[in-house]
Amino acid sequence: MTSILILNGPNLNLLGTRQPEVYGRTTLADIEAMCRAHAESHGLRIDFAQSNHEGALVDAIHDARGRHDGIILNAGAYTHTSVALMDAISAAEVPAIELHLSNVHARESFRHISYIARVALGVISGFGAQGYLLAIDAMRGHLERAG
Repeated sequence: MTSILILNGPNLNLLGTRQPEVYGRTTLADIEAMCRAHAESHGLRIDFAQSNHEGALVDAIHDARGRHDGIILNAGAYTHTSVALMDAISAAEVPAIELHLSNVHARESFRHISYIARVALGVISGFGAQGYLLAIDAMRGHLERAG
């Protein structure tokens, strides 16, 4: 069975209460439930994780090698700062999609820089919680084509 790791970075554990005008009121638990139902309906297995710690995210990416067929990564603020996450994705050799709830290009200029995009298949940004389902579909399509 095709397996996808959905990995969430810093502050995403506060979804639903943190800046709802930017990120919405959907909680990370709500997003996980949506993703699990969507993945199940397409015969996919997902693992879902969140950490506020960069090293834990690097470890999860490393651990994906040989365990998961793809990674969907919402690295939060680490997107704009972390060479370590970029290097981990390259080293793991597992296809990855960068994901953001908000449209980072409509926000502060420092958010326009992404180290993750350099090594990702693509970027999904600005569609709120729905972006996770779009990312699952995009990864599923990529893996089917790569066959």
